Amino acid sequence: MSGLAFTDAQHLTPKHITQDNNGDYWIRKPREKTNNMCNIPLLDIPRMIAEKYKSHPECIKKGVVLPVPSNQRMNSYLKEIADVCGIKKTLSTHIARHTFACIAIANKVSMESIAKMLGHSDLRTTKIYAKLLDKTVSEEMNVLKRKFSAV
Repeated sequence: MSGLAFTDAQHLTPKHITQDNNGDYWIRKPREKTNNMCNIPLLDIPRMIAEKYKSHPECIKKGVVLPVPSNQRMNSYLKEIADVCGIKKTLSTHIARHTFACIAIANKVSMESIAKMLGHSDLRTTKIYAKLLDKTVSEEMNVLKRKFSAV
């Protein structure tokens, strides 16, 4: 889980994965589309997936972290997964980027941090991705409800 755009994941190389002084891993990569820098903490499971493909022939040949198929093929796989799971929404790699932003918001990650991870220079762009979640609306209204109840 990183929020990378498809083309950024496709062009991710080992040099884009760094380790800081605390031992934490990061994806530090300029976006293909805008050249804005993405700084994304690399969680354990995605790091283990990257490690798994380290010796994959396609990764070695292309010098990339993951053997990413074409965007069309990837979206076709996502459609199959949606069908098997009974998901009505059309899934795509771009929807995955939106999902990353929504999950981050639902877990109280600041909009500024999300913008930095997505490589957005303007917070308004991030807000487009970050659809307001029903859970968030409900939580905020419950706070307001408690304040009114105290009066």
